[in-house]
Amino acid sequence: QAPLVESGGGLVQAGDSLTLSCVASGLAFSRLGLAWFRQTPGQEREFVAAISGIDGRLVYEDFAKGRFAISRDNAKNTVYLQMNSLKPEDTAVYYCAAEYSGIYWIAKEYEFWGQGTRVTVSS
Repeated sequence: QAPLVESGGGLVQAGDSLTLSCVASGLAFSRLGLAWFRQTPGQEREFVAAISGIDGRLVYEDFAKGRFAISRDNAKNTVYLQMNSLKPEDTAVYYCAAEYSGIYWIAKEYEFWGQGTRVTVSS
């Protein structure tokens, strides 16, 4: 089984909300730094948000501030991304990522990845 499995993507209209989930298995979840990235065709993966496993520190990319919220439930081995006021430019495949050594803005720093969940926002 893949170490991270995302769910919750779908087709929504602009202004709608959506919550993505990512369940981890086989990992020491509470120790993990967790992040969400997104990717559109022909583009590199773009950092969205991250949450530390050490102190719960949250970091967001500018476009996500005030609209998106990352959270974690260590009892459920799950990380969430609540997305509000969605815009067509939020359309992408969203990936969760995990790394024991901390949280980072760069995708290559993360060891574990999910398969992605597609979010499409229509105008």
